[in-house]
Amino acid sequence: MNSNLHAQAQRLTGKVSIITGAAQGIGLATALKFAVEGAIVIVCDVKQTAVDAAVAQCQALGAQAQGFVMDVTQRAMVDATVKTVCDTYGRIDVLVNNAGITQDARLQKMTLEQFDRVIDVNLRGVFHCAQAVTDTMVAQGSGVILNASSVVGIYGNFGQTNYAATKFGVIGFTKTWSRELGPKGIRVNAVAPGFIATPILSTIPEKVITEMKDRVPLKRLGQPEDIANVYAFLASDEASYINGTVIEVAGGLTV
Repeated sequence: MNSNLHAQAQRLTGKVSIITGAAQGIGLATALKFAVEGAIVIVCDVKQTAVDAAVAQCQALGAQAQGFVMDVTQRAMVDATVKTVCDTYGRIDVLVNNAGITQDARLQKMTLEQFDRVIDVNLRGVFHCAQAVTDTMVAQGSGVILNASSVVGIYGNFGQTNYAATKFGVIGFTKTWSRELGPKGIRVNAVAPGFIATPILSTIPEKVITEMKDRVPLKRLGQPEDIANVYAFLASDEASYINGTVIEVAGGLTV
């Protein structure tokens, strides 16, 4: 974690922030960034050991943090987590819908199981979490919902029928919810990362990684922190007039 982060004023002090998929990659970077910014960090992911490790890292940065094993496809788990958070802290200020998976195949080869699984996690899961927190946010008259889209959700990508559909869909959610919830004091935005160096890339050959870098004008992959920084800004009061937008964080990939 970059030590100079501690030098600046905390932008999320006391904001109760639920982050899904928060135990690795972009989600973990976001949890740590929110911790540094003074948020109360609610770490949600599917593996207990990973959740515990992420919570410990947030606490080591001085943050109040709590972890929940939560599968976003299981509505009962989502509702139970949200209820516990509300009962404990009395409010929910931020939801970062980060949890997501890939199961790639070309259209002709994609199985129904691959299609359904990605839709279930990346689209239905985002719906579950947003719907679960919205009543609380409406009642308190404020809140921020941040959704993980992707440049794939704007331009499509070979072999990612299911993933692209979900990330386009998340943009649809974002635009719709910003209209519905804006009058209630709730801002809804999406972030569309490009090629980011996360554990998901660990199975990709070095030659392909090099080709990915070459396609980006900045000639490098993004870091999880690059996305986390944008989430933190959007969650903060500095972004109080940003609503219904999709911010590409892709190093100029799509220029």
